[in-house]
Amino acid sequence: MSISCCIRLIFTLFMVLYSYPECGRALEAPNDIFILAGQSNMAGRGGVRHGKWDGNVPPECRPNPSILRLNPQLQWEVAHEPLHTGIGPPKSQGVGPGLAFANEVRAKGSMSLVVGLVPCAVGGTKISAWARGTSLYTELVRRTNASLSLGGGGRLRAILWYQGESDTVRYEDAKAYKDNMEKLIIDLRSDLGHPTLLFIQVALGSGEGKFIETVRRGQLEICRLPNVKCVDARGLRLEPDKLHLTTIAQVHLAHKLAAVFLAAHQSCTMKTHTPFDLH
Repeated sequence: MSISCCIRLIFTLFMVLYSYPECGRALEAPNDIFILAGQSNMAGRGGVRHGKWDGNVPPECRPNPSILRLNPQLQWEVAHEPLHTGIGPPKSQGVGPGLAFANEVRAKGSMSLVVGLVPCAVGGTKISAWARGTSLYTELVRRTNASLSLGGGGRLRAILWYQGESDTVRYEDAKAYKDNMEKLIIDLRSDLGHPTLLFIQVALGSGEGKFIETVRRGQLEICRLPNVKCVDARGLRLEPDKLHLTTIAQVHLAHKLAAVFLAAHQSCTMKTHTPFDLH
């Protein structure tokens, strides 16, 4: 190999390590762990047109060596868009709210050193598909427990939930949404051993059918439960399919989710002097 080739190779390796310092050292286990669950708008379809992602990653969604994701092999890796790659059936993934949420929490909060994101969302799923005993429920619990067992003493901070579009098609599904969601929250808190686990859900801004308001009403009523919060997706810009949030809309949603989480964290800290110690 010529001297010039060696110099180019060394320079390339230097730039990789400079741009991605995690390549040169072992990853630290997350301190704060968040579950991302629901259907396609949580999985992320921002920038997806005609089945292909445009590859646009805004600054708010760029990778950070202190933001990790639990990959399909149950290992921590540096998170990058599309965050849900490899999770669920093969579909075109785009930008979701997860990475922008984590970046905002680290920028505005004071407690996060390393954030762990556990993607679990699967597109096109009704709330009934997430009931205890289903494959989606079992996988969510499995991945959550795995994230907590990988060392580092990470704490489960919240479940971020964005789902319900598929329940707007049939009135029976829309009407039953509130009861099904309440049971899901109760079951997950029980099976994860966190009786007051924070749930932050997104109230629909779009849907596959005409019963959006029925589902929204149930979602807003659920927020009366202890430690269940809500952010509203209504008014956020949609892709041409009129169902999925655009990339920029996902960033706006992520900032809303982060603001709600940080406010809840601050409130809990003031009351207990121990931030979300739910063990």
